[in-house]
Amino acid sequence: MIKLTADLRETVVAIAREAGEAILQVYASGFDVQIKDDDSPVTAADLAANAVIERGLRQLTPDLPILSEESAQVPWEVRQHWGAYWLVDPLDGTREFVRRNGEFSVNIALVYQGAPAFGVVLAPVTGIVWHAQRGELAYRRQGMHDSVLRTRVPATAPLRVAASRSHRSPATQVLLDRMGEIETIAQGSSLKFCRIAEGDLDVYPRLGPTSEWDTAAGQCVLHAAGGAVLAAGTGKPFRYNRRETLLNGDFIALGDTTLPWRSWLPS
Repeated sequence: MIKLTADLRETVVAIAREAGEAILQVYASGFDVQIKDDDSPVTAADLAANAVIERGLRQLTPDLPILSEESAQVPWEVRQHWGAYWLVDPLDGTREFVRRNGEFSVNIALVYQGAPAFGVVLAPVTGIVWHAQRGELAYRRQGMHDSVLRTRVPATAPLRVAASRSHRSPATQVLLDRMGEIETIAQGSSLKFCRIAEGDLDVYPRLGPTSEWDTAAGQCVLHAAGGAVLAAGTGKPFRYNRRETLLNGDFIALGDTTLPWRSWLPS
């Protein structure tokens, strides 16, 4: 396992900031939107941020593989032998980027033995960074100041529930209806995990497809703040690079892990 020194952590934060600057250069200008084979959008900002991150991580840890949404996909026959690797979404929330609502992020996670060991989430528009290391505290950095994050426990009614602007399925609506007194708050990208880690939100249910790079960095931050990202089927924390597919199953992210989330799931 790579040693997570303070210098390494700060270098990854700096790489994320540089990627954010590349995104904002495109954000401030006109840009075209292309549609990938999976019907998801991609812009010049996604590609520019990806180039910055891959270059920086290769210089920092030349022996560690990188798996990114915008890179050529690595076959399972190769990935299954990885013990540690970087898992990257250079621009999470491209739909939010296209809508110019500011709710997009840069996600960089170090995955070790199937679990996030270190995660950085950057909101380019505000410059705020959330970062955490497994087994240590989670932090929100504004400017040069780090604040320790803790989830809201106990989470009392009305529960504050993150509802995706772009992905709210009928099954999710059924779940929301079963939760009792709630306040739904629209929020894009992995910023949902960070707001739960801050105690601003309580629950983020996702009954629908996401990819592993969408969740790993945010999961690391949320776990370190006292919450969890749990697979809806098993109730176990999310694991990574354990199957040929890079698609996640249904999950629920919680700030207060004692909430009766199983009773909310559609039959």
